Amino acid sequence: MLVHLHVKNLALIEETEVEFGPGLNILTGETGAGKSILLGSIQLILGGKTSRSIIRENASYALVELLFQVENTKARESLAALDIYPEDGQVLMSRKIMDGRSINKINGETSTVSQMKAAAACLLDIHGQHEHQSLLYGDRQLAILDVYGKERILPAREKVREAYREYRNCMDQLKALDMDEEQRNREKAFLEFEINEIEEAALVPGEDEMLEDRYRKLSNARRIMETAQMVHGLTGYEQGAADMTGNALKEFSRIVDYDKELAPLQEALGEIDSLLSDFCRDLSSYMDSLTFDEETFFETEKRLDLINGLKAKYGQTIPEILSYQKEQQEKLEKLQKFEENFQFLKEKLVQTEKVLEEVSHELSEIRKEYSKQLDEKIIDGLKELNFEDVDFSIRFDRRKNYTDNGYDTVEYEISTNPGESRKPLGQIVSGGELSRIMLAIKAILADKDQIDTLIFDEIDTGISGRTAQKVSEKMAVIGQHRQVLCITHLPQIAAMADTHFEIEKHVEGTETITQIHPLEGEESVRELARLLGGAQITPAVLENAREMKELAQQQKNTRLK
Repeated sequence: MLVHLHVKNLALIEETEVEFGPGLNILTGETGAGKSILLGSIQLILGGKTSRSIIRENASYALVELLFQVENTKARESLAALDIYPEDGQVLMSRKIMDGRSINKINGETSTVSQMKAAAACLLDIHGQHEHQSLLYGDRQLAILDVYGKERILPAREKVREAYREYRNCMDQLKALDMDEEQRNREKAFLEFEINEIEEAALVPGEDEMLEDRYRKLSNARRIMETAQMVHGLTGYEQGAADMTGNALKEFSRIVDYDKELAPLQEALGEIDSLLSDFCRDLSSYMDSLTFDEETFFETEKRLDLINGLKAKYGQTIPEILSYQKEQQEKLEKLQKFEENFQFLKEKLVQTEKVLEEVSHELSEIRKEYSKQLDEKIIDGLKELNFEDVDFSIRFDRRKNYTDNGYDTVEYEISTNPGESRKPLGQIVSGGELSRIMLAIKAILADKDQIDTLIFDEIDTGISGRTAQKVSEKMAVIGQHRQVLCITHLPQIAAMADTHFEIEKHVEGTETITQIHPLEGEESVRELARLLGGAQITPAVLENAREMKELAQQQKNTRLK
């Protein structure tokens, strides 16, 4: 259960700490005192959206901390599945909100908002204002049924989703093939043209690089020859470097015997002469082999133009062009086998639809089985909430099309008066009746899920008198097995409190501050009197409030035991 709440710098709350008790915790206060702010702080832990505006004026951050005592085995198992383990039986969840970002922690370890939301969902359930209106929508009604029977419904629903994915995939493939014969022929002709164009080119990987080298050489052949001849003249034996080096070596040999130190120099000069000789011979051989063939140049240029044209259309490199050709070939083969593929997919669609029908039917039957149980439980719950002659049923219809949630649509139908036929909720119930129906459903789902803490924000909307008394008794019954936090304006509900808190707003200097504090004894009686009598609390109103508190205590000690 939720044992401690710490809120700091959130809207009108400067800082407050609340110790909640077991059973029914009631929160009351004047309209605008900040009850919704307090509930909003808890919803932040459930992944509620944040903004800079929720941070208290002149504060740099807002902080919300919830401390849970986890004794429920099922809750522990659900948390363990999220890799969260209570420390000394407790889980501390905190969210610090700053400008543009928030820091979320579970037991001191940083977590994401989605992890925080998943963990909080294992520990508490909030029914906010106007949430009962969602009961008017079929999708919400079906979701409630699925949660009630989730042990068998969720696995069956997963089978439906898998079958639906297969069914839709087959439908999409058929749709992609669904083109007329003229369109198919145009597509085939285009593919054949592209494939033939690439095939006729007979491309060889690396060919383009070789051709570019050859083209560069041929297009610069004249310049190469002129430069080679000039270099040959400068380095050759006709008054070139080789000739002069040979003469130098001849002259040097005449003096080398006069000094031993000249021998290394003679050797070096000999190497130069040998290198120049080799260079001149190789250069001469290159010049003899260098010829400019006009036809070869033309063929090289033409081949390069062809390859570059294919690159512009099909890929930047020859391997890319060949890969594109392979892809187009596969498309062509599919088109050539169109009738075969189309027939295969039609047969596959029939098979996948059959599987989808079977698993959807299985899911529907399981839902109908659980709906009968839920019908009975809701009727029992509504009778406890002053629906004396209520008749309730979940009506099933079938969608025209399949969905990943099966083919079921449901409608919650109710009759609140003897002799009247059941009709959809939206046609006959008031806001107060919707609130009670949602309260009954929440109580049923809480027992099913074994959620320890239920939070109700003004569940009493649109009710009064005996109905309010019945709702208060229902709250007290739930409080015997679960922790309940309830924001209310009704004295009948407040009188049933095991722990009573008052939320009040007051001005300190130039600041407006919301605070929350527990009420005991006469303080609680006086708050009941305010709820009963309004602005002026007379002795008679006080006595009435005291009597209401005593009667509520007797009710809890006797009838509710």
